[in-house]
Amino acid sequence: MTTNRRTERALFASGCFWGTDFHFMQQDGVLSTRVGYSGGRVPDPSYREVCGGRTGHAETLEVVFDPERVTYEELAKLFFETHDPGQQDRQGPDVGTQYRSAIFYLDDAQRETAEKLIALLRETGTEVVTEVTPAGPFWEAEEYHQKYYARTGGLPYCHVYTKRFP
Repeated sequence: MTTNRRTERALFASGCFWGTDFHFMQQDGVLSTRVGYSGGRVPDPSYREVCGGRTGHAETLEVVFDPERVTYEELAKLFFETHDPGQQDRQGPDVGTQYRSAIFYLDDAQRETAEKLIALLRETGTEVVTEVTPAGPFWEAEEYHQKYYARTGGLPYCHVYTKRFP
């Protein structure tokens, strides 16, 4: 029997990609994740180049999900609830443009969802500096960054779940 499962993709940047990956890997309906770099101007950058702050990239998580089990809106809410969207170019102790809060949307529906959630957060008094930008290339990070906390048994140091939506 063949299953024709439809999948969708999302790209989220919320500080250190290790912590973002940690939370999304636990979400029902997420089929796979990869950490990497997006939003910059240098092809196929290395971690060292991105951390140098001159490539324009953000540490980004690519999420492949089953839209019959989890919606893009649910994933975007998880994104906003697992980092501080009000911190400009940083997340906790990690500072630099590579740690900025950004949603790289793949279609108009994702853009509209992101903008709607930002408006809802702002209505409740939550500061939001999250960029909502069309997705460009996603460059996969080095292998030693993939599934970092799953491999090391550690826990995120700057990604704490905070309920922001009803």
